[in-house]
Amino acid sequence: MRFDFSAILLLAVVVTGLIWLIDKLFFATKRNADLPESEEEIEDPVLVDWSKSLFPIFLVVLVLRSFIMEPFRIPSGSMMPTLLVGDFILVNKYAYGVKFPVLNKTFIEVGKPKRGDVVVFRYPKDMSLDYIKRVIGEPGDKIGYYNKVIYVNGEPVPQDDKGEYLGVGAGVRMTGASLRHEQLENAPHQILVDIGRPSMQGEYIVPEGHYFVMGDNRDFSNDSRFWGMVPEANLVGKAFLVWMNWDTANGGPSWGRIGGAIK
Repeated sequence: MRFDFSAILLLAVVVTGLIWLIDKLFFATKRNADLPESEEEIEDPVLVDWSKSLFPIFLVVLVLRSFIMEPFRIPSGSMMPTLLVGDFILVNKYAYGVKFPVLNKTFIEVGKPKRGDVVVFRYPKDMSLDYIKRVIGEPGDKIGYYNKVIYVNGEPVPQDDKGEYLGVGAGVRMTGASLRHEQLENAPHQILVDIGRPSMQGEYIVPEGHYFVMGDNRDFSNDSRFWGMVPEANLVGKAFLVWMNWDTANGGPSWGRIGGAIK
């Protein structure tokens, strides 16, 4: 059974709000109607008191989380070296449109993902899972991947070799991988490539309303090469900031990563 925090939060807002409203409309006045003017008002019942206190908190959290930003934790190394295991990130929820909570239906169009964006989305094969990858192909694109190089509409994406990668913490297993600088239009970034590991190769056409995504750790990423495209409706938002890193294999927080922009 999926733990849907958004649904639980929305339910909490509705329940606490209704309890507060019903008490105010039907019971609060009656409780104090016969009191002499010299006496203080009767205290609210515990349930009403808790509802009055928690309703604004739940409402603020719901608005922030649904329409503005949401925190996520990176559990795997598929986006190394851009994101490391244990990174806690913030995701801009309105970058690709304002959506109704729980229903995830867009009611205000804001923008579309651009090639190079790092996006969080609901995994098409299991909607209970959130994935994070980089947008490589936009609707209508022809994407190829051969010999560790991306081709966008027939043109290879330039790469520069930056030597061997030195991993830390849970990412130490990637030490020795080829660190490369990839110039993906206006979104230059670094990737990791395992020279000796066979890659999933092929050519893909991105249909309308969908996106082709890949992890920056190219040979250790479960992405569009294996399971297909991401429907636009599955998009959660654009990752933009690392606000904490806590890698248990590293013995605690990595202070140097706090506040790093995601590019």
